[in-house]
Amino acid sequence: METKHNYETTDVALANLQGMGYNIDFNVEFDEILKDADHYKIDHLYRYEGASNPDDESTVYGISNEQNGKKGVFVAGNLSLIEGKKRDVILKLEIKYKQDRKAGQ
Repeated sequence: METKHNYETTDVALANLQGMGYNIDFNVEFDEILKDADHYKIDHLYRYEGASNPDDESTVYGISNEQNGKKGVFVAGNLSLIEGKKRDVILKLEIKYKQDRKAGQ
């Protein structure tokens, strides 16, 4: 489910995801995803903009591992500012998420 919100902070999205069991902070533990990226998927994607500046867009991802059931969150500001493998993996997961959604509609 992709949802666009005008949150002032990420707190609401993170609280919703935590309530659904997304408890790992993948911003800190991203190596978990790098080890086995092909088995992770985005389940929930929340995009929001700052109230006064559309350039303040941020994204909160609810990500899970299809094999072991691990679930967590990844929070990104502007993805173009993330470098290296982390950016590549998140973009790959987001493309897969969008393709899966399109196929399901």
